[in-house]
Amino acid sequence: MDDLRKALKIAFASEFSFYLKAHYFHWNVEGMFFEQFHALFGRIYEEVYGSIDDFAENIRKTGAYTPGSFERLSMLSRIEDETDVPSAEDMTRELLEDSEKMANILKLVFDLSEREHEHGLSDFIAARLDAHRKHSWMLRATLK
Repeated sequence: MDDLRKALKIAFASEFSFYLKAHYFHWNVEGMFFEQFHALFGRIYEEVYGSIDDFAENIRKTGAYTPGSFERLSMLSRIEDETDVPSAEDMTRELLEDSEKMANILKLVFDLSEREHEHGLSDFIAARLDAHRKHSWMLRATLK
């Protein structure tokens, strides 16, 4: 169960970081297709943000504490911070790479939760995985 709790915290911190990056890009995107990118990034960050509280509660259900400080989230996250303002295309490419990274992290957490027979948690993680696959599809299609 310790491996699952650790992986859950990493996934949570990474998801929170993904949300922040998508929101940051939503605020700062520019260019000829501003409205389309602004809307796409907005749909992504809103969907991810909508999962954060449930994600935290699922960690608590395992008996672990949910990380909440910027320092702790930053230490655990596998999503790299972005301090520059890339072009809209680079923002899209970066979010796609991060969404794919999230899918890989979530697959690992799913396997661990199944190993521990935590099927309710597995259901939640499967839904997050599916959401990231959809985000990746939309971002990939936008880049074509």
